[in-house]
Amino acid sequence: MVVCKNTNTSCITDTTNNTTIDAVSDDINNMNISNNNIASTGVDSSISMCANCGKEGTNINNTCNKCKQVKYCNAACKKKHRSKHKKACEEHIRLSAEHAAEVRDEKLFKQPPPQWGDCPICFQRIPTLNTGRRYQTCCGKIICCGCSHAPVYDDQGNEVDNEKCPFCRIPTPYTDEEGNEREKKRMEANDAEAIFNVGTYCYFGANGFPQDYTKALELFHRAAELDYATAYNSIGYAYDFGQGVEIDKKKAVHYYELAANGGNEIARYNLGINEQEAGNIDRALKHHMIAVRDGYTISLEQIKLMYSNGDATKGDYTKALQLYQTYLGEIKSPQRDKAAAYSEKYRYC
Repeated sequence: MVVCKNTNTSCITDTTNNTTIDAVSDDINNMNISNNNIASTGVDSSISMCANCGKEGTNINNTCNKCKQVKYCNAACKKKHRSKHKKACEEHIRLSAEHAAEVRDEKLFKQPPPQWGDCPICFQRIPTLNTGRRYQTCCGKIICCGCSHAPVYDDQGNEVDNEKCPFCRIPTPYTDEEGNEREKKRMEANDAEAIFNVGTYCYFGANGFPQDYTKALELFHRAAELDYATAYNSIGYAYDFGQGVEIDKKKAVHYYELAANGGNEIARYNLGINEQEAGNIDRALKHHMIAVRDGYTISLEQIKLMYSNGDATKGDYTKALQLYQTYLGEIKSPQRDKAAAYSEKYRYC
């Protein structure tokens, strides 16, 4: 299921201004003063001090509704102290938001592990391109195109009918109906890939399933709950373009980020395009670089376009090419080359 955004977008230079961090007021420096003295004085940690009148006790629990950092003995003290505490309160909230954004970005821009892992037969990284891998409805394994195309041998070393799963040796289903029945059984076993696949059939109205966006999203959410990154991307796309749900760009970004953190390269590309449209070129470039390292050639083309437009440097484009070559070094093999030469349906890069 291809769910990436349109690449025909203009890039605007980022004009966001950096704000100077003001000094935090004395209220923040003196917050929870009783707790700071516990280690040296042995004072009961349940005793607090009213930030307005200075009263101490175990019942000082009327907390500031916004920053949650200071306490009062009653609502009257809270109201009386509001004007004095306002600046410190707002500063604490701002700093907390900045810290949360930094933590979020640190996770977001970290190269995730490969979404598909290694082939269980040849133990080589599974290609990102969907024709480079096969899902086996019999055993639930995801196998690379090379092992899927290669001859199957019995325990005596004799070549056998290759219309069998190369992992479990169960014959390949001959009809969509048989394949659907197998996937339904895999769904009963909480196989995220099978759940997502049936969701895709419902989304497109394929493999004998009627088109039903609502059912598709239900299955995508079910697969996402099993940490299936591609399902998060499909949910994000639905919110991005209003397919089965109302358009909600914030929710779309939320689900794209969950998918990207799980290693989905298309969601990573979508985030890059969003940042380009917003004029955040540096952030866009980071997203596309991560997608390129995961083998997404469309992000490589996007970086090339950014370089042509002056939004990326020659060094950026060179780095992108090197990242893609590193990816190719992890996935290329003579067996996969032989499969790709046999048919386009086995192409893996």
